[in-house]
Amino acid sequence: MSHSSGPEPLISPTSATAQVTEGRFKRVLGVPSLTLFGLAYMVPLTVFTTYGIVTQITGGRVAASYIITLVVMVFTARSYARMAVAYPFAGSAYVYAQRSFGGAVGFMAGWALLLDYLFLPMINYLVLGLYLNTSFPAVPPWVWIVLAIAIVTVLNLIGIVSVARANFVIIAVQVIFIVVFVSLVIASASGSDVDLLAPFTGDGTVEGFGTLFAGAAILCLSFLGFDAVSTLSEEAKDSTRTVPRAIMITTIGAGLLFILLAYSAQIGFPSNEFGSADTAAFDVVAAVGGQWLTPLFIAGFVAGAFGSALTSQASVARILFAMGRDGVLPRSVFGHLNKRFGTPHVAILVVSVVSLAAIWIDLNVLASMISFGALIAFSVVNLSVIKHYYVDRKERAGWSLVRNLILPLIGFALTVWLWTSLSGLTFLIGGIWLAVGVIILAIATKGFRRPTPMLDLKE
Repeated sequence: MSHSSGPEPLISPTSATAQVTEGRFKRVLGVPSLTLFGLAYMVPLTVFTTYGIVTQITGGRVAASYIITLVVMVFTARSYARMAVAYPFAGSAYVYAQRSFGGAVGFMAGWALLLDYLFLPMINYLVLGLYLNTSFPAVPPWVWIVLAIAIVTVLNLIGIVSVARANFVIIAVQVIFIVVFVSLVIASASGSDVDLLAPFTGDGTVEGFGTLFAGAAILCLSFLGFDAVSTLSEEAKDSTRTVPRAIMITTIGAGLLFILLAYSAQIGFPSNEFGSADTAAFDVVAAVGGQWLTPLFIAGFVAGAFGSALTSQASVARILFAMGRDGVLPRSVFGHLNKRFGTPHVAILVVSVVSLAAIWIDLNVLASMISFGALIAFSVVNLSVIKHYYVDRKERAGWSLVRNLILPLIGFALTVWLWTSLSGLTFLIGGIWLAVGVIILAIATKGFRRPTPMLDLKE
């Protein structure tokens, strides 16, 4: 195991956790690797995952919804970057909320975050199966789903370096398609009577700004990559510097790319009539480049879905490990690292089994549930900045007032606004998930008679 310098999680000798937690993560990731991890998680081509659904919701204004989402995410990403400096440990929003508001709030934030992290691998496996089945109709989608889960599981068990290396290839394939796609859209639009403002004004089928926020709420799932970067804090070199930088680069860079792709797609195919909203990208790609472009798109999209599944499984496994290490989930199951590879092997296997639900679940429900969990976690992290820096450390003078109160408060308000734009079904399923979390917390605290278990973090 690596014993490089930098903050490492230590456990109090008197803690029961010290007796069962094994190993430490290896610090091997710099800014480029962390950024590639975030981009692979977010999938540059993820625009096409929910493009048909959001196009119909917004009346052809997906690009406008992405602008709204990016503005919200920049504020929230900044809060994640600030908290990554304060607490450079695996666990993301779970750790930030735990250290700022206490174990119970931390657990519920982590539990909400698990909702989107558990579902995100599923959505990638689902779309991967759908798109490969379109190309190879003789092979059922479930075969592709199971095969992808098996490969992703092996790579994650081997370690984060194998994931980082795979990310480079995955991003490269997507970039090639993006360059070709945007070039073809520009060529087809040149000299023709194309309404260049249509991606922002819409096609007239849906009016009002409310639908833009409804679309933006769903598109939040596209931005989960910056949050995923924070889960690698214990595997980053000089984490208090590299992780915040990678978070901001990933968020802004990916957001601008999403807007460009959504805008180009609407220009290339100015309609919301698709063969299927779940696979609307095929209609768009065929309209822009004909059938010859479809194989390149499938290669890029499948690579993207595979990469996101790879990185999202890595992230959720580390959150489960952090919760197991603390004792709010069974330590004997989740609180160990594999001695050979330094990976949370049991958590990885659990996520793989849960991901098999991708064979049966609906894409629209998946997308909404991911956003539900993410927006709760985003809200808590914005508030954690205020609690940690403004309230506890009393950093309130001059620019600190803006950094530690005003900016995170704006991020919190914008996040809550998007959260209220989700559907009633989403709130029902999300409410059930949170209720299950309360039950688990009650069991862990013996009916709330004992404090919520927390890790003794030292630098």
